[in-house]
Amino acid sequence: MGAPPLHELEIMMDAAWRAPDRSESNGWVLRAASGVTQRANSVWAREPGSDSQAQHAALRAARLWYRDRRLPLIFQVFDDSRSADLNAVLDEEGFTRQSETVIMSRGRSAPYEAPDPTPAVEISQLPSEEWLQLWWSVDGRGGPAEREVARAVLTGCPSVYALVRSDDGVPAAVGRLALPRGAAASGGIYCMATRQDARRRGLAGRVLQELLSQGALHGVGGYWLLVTAANHGARQLYAGAGFREAGRYLYRQDRPKRHLTGC
Repeated sequence: MGAPPLHELEIMMDAAWRAPDRSESNGWVLRAASGVTQRANSVWAREPGSDSQAQHAALRAARLWYRDRRLPLIFQVFDDSRSADLNAVLDEEGFTRQSETVIMSRGRSAPYEAPDPTPAVEISQLPSEEWLQLWWSVDGRGGPAEREVARAVLTGCPSVYALVRSDDGVPAAVGRLALPRGAAASGGIYCMATRQDARRRGLAGRVLQELLSQGALHGVGGYWLLVTAANHGARQLYAGAGFREAGRYLYRQDRPKRHLTGC
């Protein structure tokens, strides 16, 4: 079985990183999670639309929704022809472009074999404190309160969590396989993180290998993952595991309005 098409990936990506506070109107999904991660605090234009007047009206409503939550208005915009009219409106409104992200996918095929099958990988159905602490120390932004919001996002769908320790027994690398539609569907690789002093030892490849093996045990039919376009090392790792580019998106943020003061 091959990887799912992009429009299905969008749906599963939303479910795999589900924001606890959300509202939908006219095909736009407004998502908030106390500012924890852009993905969970951005508008997913599930149906971008093509009517400029309707889009401007929806934009005004979205600004109010995020203003009530003291959050900036950010859009997750996929790089396809459906988004052309929305991009034109956001250009007109002065929205910035940032954090270009590559969507990579892989069908169900022979398990990826990392160069070295050691060390052992610990598997759990929920993120342990050690797992969460390591991932948050690499990718997190904020303190304990924000970390708990992240935990709620991570546990919003069935998942498998992998952890590898260094020789001294300290957690060194982690990863997550999200299964938003349960077993026998497609799975998403998330939260790949390696402790800075433990990098370049093949630990990320070992975690990825085990997550793909766990996917095979669950009958997963295909996989996807998200990686920033600038992270060439990670993209090379994933390409070596059979992942190929399936699409891209970027974040478009409302430019702050400055009020002139003084003379």
